[in-house]
Amino acid sequence: MTKRTAKASVTVGSGNVFEDLRLPSPAEALAKSELAAILAEAIRARRLTQVATARLLGIDQPKVSELLRGRLTRFSTERLLLFLLRLGRDIDIVVRRPRDAGVGAPPGRLQVRTSGARRASGPSRLTAPL
Repeated sequence: MTKRTAKASVTVGSGNVFEDLRLPSPAEALAKSELAAILAEAIRARRLTQVATARLLGIDQPKVSELLRGRLTRFSTERLLLFLLRLGRDIDIVVRRPRDAGVGAPPGRLQVRTSGARRASGPSRLTAPL
Protein backbone atom coordinates (compact mmCIF):
# COMPACT_ATOMS: atom_id res chain seq x y z
CA MET A 1 0.00 0.00 0.00
CA THR A 2 1.31 3.41 -0.92
CA LYS A 3 0.66 6.44 1.24
CA ARG A 4 -0.27 9.64 -0.51
CA THR A 5 0.39 12.94 1.15
CA ALA A 6 -1.36 16.04 -0.01
CA LYS A 7 0.74 19.13 -0.47
CA ALA A 8 -0.26 21.92 1.85
CA SER A 9 -1.27 25.18 0.27
CA VAL A 10 0.48 28.25 1.70
CA THR A 11 -0.78 31.78 1.35
CA VAL A 12 1.51 34.65 2.25
CA GLY A 13 -0.18 37.11 4.59
CA SER A 14 -0.20 40.87 4.28
CA GLY A 15 1.44 41.39 7.67
CA ASN A 16 -1.90 42.39 9.17
CA VAL A 17 -4.04 39.44 10.23
CA PHE A 18 -7.10 41.71 10.48
CA GLU A 19 -6.67 42.70 6.84
CA ASP A 20 -6.17 39.07 5.83
CA LEU A 21 -9.43 38.20 7.61
CA ARG A 22 -11.10 41.12 5.80
CA LEU A 23 -12.29 42.70 9.02
CA PRO A 24 -13.40 46.34 9.03
CA SER A 25 -10.73 48.95 9.90
CA PRO A 26 -7.80 46.50 9.93
CA ALA A 27 -5.14 49.17 10.59
CA GLU A 28 -6.95 50.40 13.69
CA ALA A 29 -7.56 46.84 14.91
CA LEU A 30 -3.86 46.04 14.51
CA ALA A 31 -2.79 49.19 16.37
CA LYS A 32 -5.28 48.53 19.17
CA SER A 33 -4.11 44.95 19.57
CA GLU A 34 -0.50 46.08 19.86
CA LEU A 35 -1.47 48.73 22.44
CA ALA A 36 -3.39 46.09 24.40
CA ALA A 37 -0.32 43.83 24.38
CA ILE A 38 1.79 46.70 25.74
CA LEU A 39 -0.86 47.33 28.41
CA ALA A 40 -0.85 43.67 29.44
CA GLU A 41 2.94 43.76 29.71
CA ALA A 42 2.82 46.91 31.86
CA ILE A 43 0.25 45.30 34.16
CA ARG A 44 2.38 42.15 34.49
CA ALA A 45 5.54 44.20 35.10
CA ARG A 46 3.84 45.97 38.01
CA ARG A 47 2.35 42.69 39.26
CA LEU A 48 -1.08 44.23 39.50
CA THR A 49 -4.23 42.22 40.09
CA GLN A 50 -7.21 42.89 37.85
CA VAL A 51 -8.93 44.67 40.74
CA ALA A 52 -5.89 46.91 41.37
CA THR A 53 -5.58 47.55 37.64
CA ALA A 54 -9.25 48.50 37.43
CA ARG A 55 -8.84 50.97 40.28
CA LEU A 56 -5.76 52.51 38.65
CA LEU A 57 -7.34 52.77 35.19
CA GLY A 58 -10.70 54.01 36.46
CA ILE A 59 -12.72 51.10 35.04
CA ASP A 60 -14.34 48.03 36.54
CA GLN A 61 -12.63 44.63 36.83
CA PRO A 62 -14.69 42.92 34.08
CA LYS A 63 -13.43 45.55 31.60
CA VAL A 64 -9.84 44.77 32.66
CA SER A 65 -10.57 41.12 31.94
CA GLU A 66 -11.90 42.03 28.48
CA LEU A 67 -8.83 44.14 27.82
CA LEU A 68 -6.43 41.36 28.84
CA ARG A 69 -8.32 38.84 26.71
CA GLY A 70 -8.03 41.03 23.62
CA ARG A 71 -11.71 41.93 23.47
CA LEU A 72 -11.12 45.49 22.38
CA THR A 73 -14.36 46.64 20.73
CA ARG A 74 -15.34 48.68 23.81
CA PHE A 75 -12.00 50.50 23.87
CA SER A 76 -10.98 53.31 21.56
CA THR A 77 -7.35 53.84 20.62
CA GLU A 78 -7.45 57.07 22.62
CA ARG A 79 -8.67 55.23 25.72
CA LEU A 80 -5.93 52.60 25.41
CA LEU A 81 -3.36 55.40 25.23
CA LEU A 82 -4.86 56.98 28.36
CA PHE A 83 -4.55 53.63 30.17
CA LEU A 84 -0.88 53.45 29.21
CA LEU A 85 -0.34 56.92 30.67
CA ARG A 86 -2.08 55.88 33.90
CA LEU A 87 0.28 52.89 34.07
CA GLY A 88 3.24 55.26 33.91
CA ARG A 89 4.22 54.74 30.29
CA ASP A 90 5.44 57.59 28.08
CA ILE A 91 3.84 57.97 24.66
CA ASP A 92 5.35 59.83 21.72
CA ILE A 93 3.18 60.61 18.71
CA VAL A 94 5.04 61.66 15.58
CA VAL A 95 3.34 62.86 12.42
CA ARG A 96 5.51 63.23 9.34
CA ARG A 97 5.30 63.26 5.59
CA PRO A 98 5.96 59.94 3.91
CA ARG A 99 9.12 59.57 1.87
CA ASP A 100 7.14 58.80 -1.28
CA ALA A 101 4.50 61.56 -0.94
CA GLY A 102 4.19 62.15 -4.68
CA VAL A 103 1.07 62.01 -6.82
CA GLY A 104 -0.62 58.64 -6.54
CA ALA A 105 1.29 57.76 -3.36
CA PRO A 106 -0.33 55.17 -1.10
CA PRO A 107 -2.26 56.39 1.95
CA GLY A 108 -0.43 57.10 5.19
CA ARG A 109 0.61 54.43 7.66
CA LEU A 110 -0.03 53.93 11.34
CA GLN A 111 2.88 52.55 13.32
CA VAL A 112 2.95 51.39 16.93
CA ARG A 113 6.45 50.82 18.18
CA THR A 114 7.71 49.99 21.64
CA SER A 115 11.11 50.76 23.01
CA GLY A 116 12.81 48.63 25.61
CA ALA A 117 13.01 44.89 26.08
CA ARG A 118 9.43 43.94 25.26
CA ARG A 119 10.46 40.85 23.34
CA ALA A 120 13.70 38.96 23.15
CA SER A 121 13.86 39.76 19.43
CA GLY A 122 13.95 43.50 20.10
CA PRO A 123 11.45 46.30 19.76
CA SER A 124 8.15 45.60 18.09
CA ARG A 125 7.62 47.39 14.80
CA LEU A 126 4.14 47.31 13.47
CA THR A 127 3.02 49.11 10.35
CA ALA A 128 -0.48 49.15 8.96
CA PRO A 129 -1.84 51.10 6.00
CA LEU A 130 -4.95 53.12 6.83
